[in-house]
Amino acid sequence: MRKSYYQKLAFMVTLLTVLLVYQKYTSREKEPFPEVTFIKDASIPVNLSDFDPNTLDNEQWQKLGFSEKQTATILKYKDIVGGKFTSKEQLKKCYAISEEKFSELASFILLPEIAEKGDSKRFTTYGKKGIMISGKFNPDQFSANDWLKMGFSERQSEAIIKYRNYLGGSFISKEKFKECFIISPENYHKLEPYLLLPSKTPENFRNPNKNNFIKPRIQYHAFDPNQLDLEGWKALGFSEKQAAAIINYRDRNLRGSFKSLDDLQKCFVISAEKFQEMKPYIKLQEKQQEQTDFSKTDLNTITFKQLIEFGLDERSAGSMIGFRKKLGGFMNKQQILSTYNIDQNLVQKLISIAPLNISNVPRYSLLEAPEEWLKNHPYFKYSADKIIFYRISNPDDKKIWKLLKLKPEYEERMRLYVK
Repeated sequence: MRKSYYQKLAFMVTLLTVLLVYQKYTSREKEPFPEVTFIKDASIPVNLSDFDPNTLDNEQWQKLGFSEKQTATILKYKDIVGGKFTSKEQLKKCYAISEEKFSELASFILLPEIAEKGDSKRFTTYGKKGIMISGKFNPDQFSANDWLKMGFSERQSEAIIKYRNYLGGSFISKEKFKECFIISPENYHKLEPYLLLPSKTPENFRNPNKNNFIKPRIQYHAFDPNQLDLEGWKALGFSEKQAAAIINYRDRNLRGSFKSLDDLQKCFVISAEKFQEMKPYIKLQEKQQEQTDFSKTDLNTITFKQLIEFGLDERSAGSMIGFRKKLGGFMNKQQILSTYNIDQNLVQKLISIAPLNISNVPRYSLLEAPEEWLKNHPYFKYSADKIIFYRISNPDDKKIWKLLKLKPEYEERMRLYVK
């Protein structure tokens, strides 16, 4: 009896203690929850257009959104791989370029996805990370072994010697030495104080491996950058790829024209030095742009620029043009409304005004359709392998349709592109 009494007493005391602790915990003031802030990811530069990474200098890499340290690393990496990037795959390996940043830039990079095999002109071997200079020297007297000792790779050393021979056996000047594509800007700045060469190239210097004299300085004349075509930009000293990038930037990013000098200066292909050279001769002329008559503009030929003019944003216009390209052309206006990422209201208004001409849209029978077309067409690619297999032993479109056993809605849209 007494034992049972003490057990009940202990239980009551424990229960009372738990209740008091709970009451104290629940009655305390609640601490405010800290505010949460989100860091926005860096976005791709709005003025980005197609570019060759081998032509970019320090400033141009920074215009693409890289820091000074990242830019220095990229240029050093270019030097390590032989002074020239040979593919997107190779550029992606540079640790200064994050996967996210590379994915943003990939579609604009003017390089093959993978380096061509067996191309002896491409330098893919890795050299030493730094160069060592013992004192002033004349690079005309250096052998390949001397360049190796300085820190260049075997292939880089051979390339430097080949370049010197190309100039006639002498680098002539610091200017010509700097033009050797194996010598990165970073390494040139290290070497320049020690070079026993004249600073400037003699005006009468003639390259024995060319039939003419070195090109003189560009003679600028007044020009309107909105009127220049590819040849016009090349005449100003830009390479063909650089000229194409400038035109692409003007037409795609600026909707057809430079509005101010600032617009031109922001183009990453144009260095600050080059812009200052051209600036006195740039004459921007205002001109009235003809308005598009959308009631006479075919939806299968309407341009990105015209869609922007109608009022679509770049995302909507790009999606519509991209989907049309994949299809080979729209067969009915309802397809346009099914495009992803478009402004439905504006596009509905557009297709109610503009005509659709389907006479030039490619159409094939299932037997005649090219394999590549079947595998790339949005409506056929998921059935492409079956079609290719079935038509080997069933040379009849009707039989192939039966064997495919497609959902009615899938078959209906595929038949739009079948003869």
